[in-house]
Amino acid sequence: MSLIATGAIVDPPADAISIQNNGFWPDLVPASFREARRLDGTVTPGRIEFALDAALRDVNRQLAAYQAEQVASGVSAAADIPREDWQVAGHHQDLYRQAIYATAHAWLIEQYGDVAATGTRNDNAGEAKLLTADDCRRDARWAISELLGEGHVIAELI
Repeated sequence: MSLIATGAIVDPPADAISIQNNGFWPDLVPASFREARRLDGTVTPGRIEFALDAALRDVNRQLAAYQAEQVASGVSAAADIPREDWQVAGHHQDLYRQAIYATAHAWLIEQYGDVAATGTRNDNAGEAKLLTADDCRRDARWAISELLGEGHVIAELI
């Protein structure tokens, strides 16, 4: 399930800006986020930028130790992280963007999730809204786990 918007489809504005990152991880392009997550112009550029900024801070914090390890081993940017034979070019940057995009989309869903497609307020949408945001947060967590070389399951058999 995706973001529910009201009214007719609105063409997205030209998000010409790029959100600067810390030099290790790639910069973010709001237009790429919009396209990847299928967000039309009902989500304003300011909200897109705010969601991406918040996601950037959150994901960078979670990856701070990993980034420090890479830098200590001589890697200066995510594009230079050594790849396994099975990984394609851009593997680490793509996982990073996936984590950012899913985190930002979860925030947007929480903000816009109480509006139905008919343009009326949907007070019963709360549970579905949270499940959808949870799905996005799960996708972000999995992307971060992949970057760190961890499995997706954190439970152990007793």
